[in-house]
Formats: sequence, structure tokens, C-alpha cells
Amino acid sequence: MIVYLILAATLLFSLWSLVILWNTRTKPLSGCWLKLLLATGSASVMYLYGAWVFLSVYGRYVFAACFLLLFIFSLVHKKSATQVNRIRNSSNIVSGLFAVAFWLLIILYFTGTAGKPYGVADLALPFKRGTYFVFQGGEGLPTNIFHYGGRRTLYAMDIIKLNSAGNRAKHIFSDRLEDYEIFNDTIYSPCAGVIARTESTNPDNVPPARKRGPTNLNMVLIETSSEWVFLGHLKQGGVFVKKGAIVIPGQPLGLAGNSGASLEPHLHIQAHAKTSRDAPWYQQPQLLMKFDGRSYLLFEEIPVR
Repeated sequence: MIVYLILAATLLFSLWSLVILWNTRTKPLSGCWLKLLLATGSASVMYLYGAWVFLSVYGRYVFAACFLLLFIFSLVHKKSATQVNRIRNSSNIVSGLFAVAFWLLIILYFTGTAGKPYGVADLALPFKRGTYFVFQGGEGLPTNIFHYGGRRTLYAMDIIKLNSAGNRAKHIFSDRLEDYEIFNDTIYSPCAGVIARTESTNPDNVPPARKRGPTNLNMVLIETSSEWVFLGHLKQGGVFVKKGAIVIPGQPLGLAGNSGASLEPHLHIQAHAKTSRDAPWYQQPQLLMKFDGRSYLLFEEIPVR
């Protein structure tokens, strides 16, 4: 199961970062600065990209605290540079390459590869209360890798909900839809507009089953004066609005589900500029989304009070 592999990789790379840092504690700074750069880069990548949510998002804060304490400990206990051991050139090169790769991933986490977006859609959060979490999102690769090759879904976001323990579900991976915190959660309109299309008859997938294609996806499409806003993976029979209805921000649209190309319950949302009446909405320029004036990145928490 890919979930367990991703979680295992997160834990192993985090442990690797701590081991590298621990091994520098008795070496002079001049002889281990590259290892420190490697350790901090690896730890930062695990903090930003690590799949802590499969256990608890609080795990990354514990990891960060442990790394910081160990970093301070290693600096305090470093020996003077009276005798610096030689570092093999091959080891030096490998450490340098890994360090460059990690720090590049850190930069791309905040910048992405998509360049300047066509425009920005200013939306309201489609939730009322709870702590939500960006499961997929960002401005291109590598943070939005699963949306990158889709139908102009470069800036699309997948959002889940966290329980009080910082978990998205009762288990690491459950085959019960009710175990997922966001399942059955009410989704509210993020903007004012007219309902252009709805679907609500498609069954919800039971994880890890997944059915692909727009014909088995429950969704709501909102048309505004300048934008299209799409919300997908809604629950079967859980769409409250009909085509042609006028909606306002904060109006209930439906319930979160697991229909369409979805491995587990979440809300998929994307926005497009309305530039042509002839082209389908999903072929028109996609917009970067801001919610209540703020944009969110991969694995960021969204507290809604």
C-alpha cells in the first residue's frame, strides 16, 4: 500500500537526518559543515513534505523539536579543530549532491515551478468549523505532483479535515468511509454565483478502490461574472443545490464524499478564469486560489473557527 510506503519513507528519512546530525557531535565544525548542511536540508524536507498526517500532524513538530535540541547539543559538544580528520572526496561529493537536492526541494516548496499564475481567485473558505489540511496543493512541481498532469489542474487543491489528535482518519488507512474526518462534512459555497452544473448520483468509492473519469464524480460547478469554481468528490446524494440556483458565500452546497478518481474522502477545488464562451470551463486559464485573502501550500493546516 502506497500510504504505508510514504509514511515509512518519512520516518526513515527523518531518522536518517537525526543520525547524520548525531555523528557530527564530536567533530570540529570545519570538518563537518557539509554534513550539517545535509542534515538540516534533509530534516527541513521531511518537515515540509513528510507524510506525518498519516499518523498525526503533531509528529512533525515533535521531530522538529528533537532535531533542534540535537543540533544545539552537537554544537555545544564539538571539539576544537586541532586535528581535523580527512573527509573522503567521494563522501564529500555525495553529501554535497544530496544537500543541493534537499535545499532545491525546500526552495521549490515555496516557489513551485509554475511561474506567475494567470490570475488569482479570491474565495471564502468552503468550511465553517474545524481544522483542515492541504493534502495536495502548491504552484506546480513538486508540491502538486498529482495534479500537475491533469486537465489544467496546476493550482488545484485537495483538502481533508483533521481530528483533535491531528489525524485525518481513525487508522493509517481505513476501508470505512466514516473513519475519515471529512466524510459527510458540509461544504459551503466559496463565492457568489450561479450553479452551472451538478452531479450527485455516483457511488462513493470504498478505499482503496478508485474509479476514474468525470462520469462517476459528484460535483458542483459555480459560474461567477469572471470565474468558474469547481468542487468535486462530493458524497452520493449529498448535493444540496441544483443547476440554475443562485448561491452566496457560505451557503451549503453539499457533503464531502469519495466519488470519482479519489482514494479517500476529500474536497477537490479549482478555479478558472472565464475568458471564452466557446471553450469548456476546464480548458480556460486556471487561477491561483486564495481563501479569505491567504494562499496555502502543501501540508499546511487551515484552522477555521
